[in-house]
Amino acid sequence: MLEIKLHKTLQAAHGPMQLAIDVNIEAGQIVTLYGASGAGKTSILRMMAGLLMPEQGRLVVNGDIWYEADQKLWRKPQQRPIGYVFQDYALFPNMTVRQNLEFALPKKSAKDTKRRQQSLIEELIEIVALQELQHRKPTTLSGGQKQRVALARALVTQPEVLLLDEPLSALDQAMRQKLQDYLLELHQKFKNTILLVSHDVGEIFKVSHQVLVLEAGQITRQGTPAQIFTRQQVSGKFQLVGKVLEIIREDVVYIVSVLIGNQVIKVVANDDDVAGLQPGDQVMVASKAFNPLIQKI
Repeated sequence: MLEIKLHKTLQAAHGPMQLAIDVNIEAGQIVTLYGASGAGKTSILRMMAGLLMPEQGRLVVNGDIWYEADQKLWRKPQQRPIGYVFQDYALFPNMTVRQNLEFALPKKSAKDTKRRQQSLIEELIEIVALQELQHRKPTTLSGGQKQRVALARALVTQPEVLLLDEPLSALDQAMRQKLQDYLLELHQKFKNTILLVSHDVGEIFKVSHQVLVLEAGQITRQGTPAQIFTRQQVSGKFQLVGKVLEIIREDVVYIVSVLIGNQVIKVVANDDDVAGLQPGDQVMVASKAFNPLIQKI
């Protein structure tokens, strides 16, 4: 369990903003921080990482106190078992892919520990498909390749908490989806808690267990992606194109969640409608006499 109770006065575009959050997060979940720019999402990650000092509060991770204002207890970043992936990847340009991963390891380790560490590096390189790139330097890599290196480096110390600050925002949609798959594979392997900053609703649906909606430094809503983003009813005559996010069977029908723009709608479908349909497919959602129809395109 993560107990996060933090308060910090931040300078926002319109003046001082009071960031004040109080939330518990179940260990092993992927939780997305969602909200407009300047809402305080990155500041929360920085306080989690020990890069920004709160003014008041308490931070406890799996029973281990990282910050306690009343006791004046503050763990430095190097004392916290975290991995942090920045938007710009922050790789060392003078090191190869493998050297970037090795640099993240503790400098003083017993021989048997070093063997296990090297084995873990090999495993991570394989999971994120870096075998043919491990001896190249970051300047020769694409954005997606750099992102895979950054994810692997953040996990090489097997952190309890992985912090991801919009790590996929600069990538095209195809690469984003591929790296989302890598992220889910890594999470399944290491079972760590992930805090993700993202504005992509499709991405949030795909990877997240919970969403925290931030507005002006406050958590205004919390729930599953479906609870946060789905409109319960579809009405009126329309013909729109979107992307399938989720297909769930309920009794004798299916509920298909479709992302259209930045909104999610639910369509009731039958066996014929969903035959051959899967998440990620582009579909047309139409209405005829107020009956929602869905068709793969």
